[in-house]
Amino acid sequence: MTASPIAGIVEPSFEAVRDAFDKNFADGEELGAGFAVIKDGDVVVNLIGGWADRKKEAPWTNETLVPVYSTTKGIAALVLAHLVERLPAGFETAVADVWPEFSANGKGDVTIGQVASHQAGLPGFPDEIDPELWLDPPSCAAALAELTPMWPPGSAHGYHPLSWGYLVGEIARRISGETLGTTLRSLFPNIDFMIGTPASEHDRCADIQRPRALADLGEITPARRAAFISKWSAPNRGGAIWREIEIPSANGHGTALSVAHLYETYTKGGGALMNATTFDALSSARTHGPDLVLPMITSFGAGIMHNTHGLFGPEPTTLGHCGWGGSMAIADQRNGLTCAYVMNRQSNILVGDPRAVRLVEAAYECL
Repeated sequence: MTASPIAGIVEPSFEAVRDAFDKNFADGEELGAGFAVIKDGDVVVNLIGGWADRKKEAPWTNETLVPVYSTTKGIAALVLAHLVERLPAGFETAVADVWPEFSANGKGDVTIGQVASHQAGLPGFPDEIDPELWLDPPSCAAALAELTPMWPPGSAHGYHPLSWGYLVGEIARRISGETLGTTLRSLFPNIDFMIGTPASEHDRCADIQRPRALADLGEITPARRAAFISKWSAPNRGGAIWREIEIPSANGHGTALSVAHLYETYTKGGGALMNATTFDALSSARTHGPDLVLPMITSFGAGIMHNTHGLFGPEPTTLGHCGWGGSMAIADQRNGLTCAYVMNRQSNILVGDPRAVRLVEAAYECL
């Protein structure tokens, strides 16, 4: 078999999205993918197509799960915001107040908001570690807590691609007494998305086709090397252990529709998950300017990205996040629009994969 039909629902006014989705496949840019759009609370697009496996024997279905990598961060950030609401100082609480060991090497005043907005100076391990450490979240979090920041916390920001999840995950655990993925399941019991995917669900997981080239990171600085380049900057991704442990920065598994439903919480201003003050603290820009890790200008709230680059559509207030290889989700509160794109053929684009951007642009054309 060499072709898989594209299926799903598209409201008549959103046919341009179907055309863009078809074109991504026709141009040979996809293996398998899904795209979902929610407008003013209604699902107006839920498309699937292609293959869940590299041999092109298993069609992509509504039950196919795929890792969305860093698009997970926007979902984990919702859980963190829900939890910090119970702290008197909220995001301005010092991490050490809930996680005393984090104060090592001059980090005693670093706030939860600074960690969540990539200001902590801990984008990775500058010195060699056994990469298997990443597969033991409690031990990895403890090792990160011992590090000296690579820049003065709060003085600048630099994307923490993997370490973010271990830091935020441990903060969440110290506040709630349970893992972040466990809290996520209790908050959204009917949404098919998991941070920490049990073995019973692995048969639903799509194969990943890795990118054939490295991303363009520009000048390789020590921070970029620690975050992305060193041999110990990440574990082996894709195995059973990697799926089962919780990495709130990188290994959330779901469908396009489930990701869209979760990001709709942003479109709804936090919904029932948090009050307006907490949502403002989560979503307002805490950083803006040259990123010390990503080779671009970025702007982050407490774990969610701002549309400073125009890749999340034409509305500048849109929030969103991208994931390694191409996944993307956006939440446009002003227009009541939420979109989510997932796939299993990865590209080497750091932010704003053209496949996702075309689909989002098509959705806006239909408004």
